Amino acid sequence: MKRKCMQQFHINWNKVMSYIQNNFSIEGKIDIIGIIYIIGIQELGKGKNRFFNQEDKINILHIAICRILEPFGYYLFLGKDKEGWPHYMLKNKIPFNPEEQLFVIKKAIIRYMNDENILE
Repeated sequence: MKRKCMQQFHINWNKVMSYIQNNFSIEGKIDIIGIIYIIGIQELGKGKNRFFNQEDKINILHIAICRILEPFGYYLFLGKDKEGWPHYMLKNKIPFNPEEQLFVIKKAIIRYMNDENILE
């Protein structure tokens, strides 16, 4: 059973990677941070033709992490501020093991893409 779940995970992750590569003008291989950044821009809703400073970019990554991990019980959405930036509160600690973190984040990205009807 576990092997079949892992096979499905890899199939779904490959779908995510294919979607990103086919729908964004990205030179070279995209990494997990790039995918998280794209999700953050999507969630912020202000990415088109806008310049973001370094602090904004870090906040965009944070928005994405919070958004994708919210369904897993790690964050709680509090609302948006007057400038439209979403805010979250940490509910549960995220695993500290880097391998486990990466797996959870990839699962969360797959779920986000499915929930947003981005993947077929």
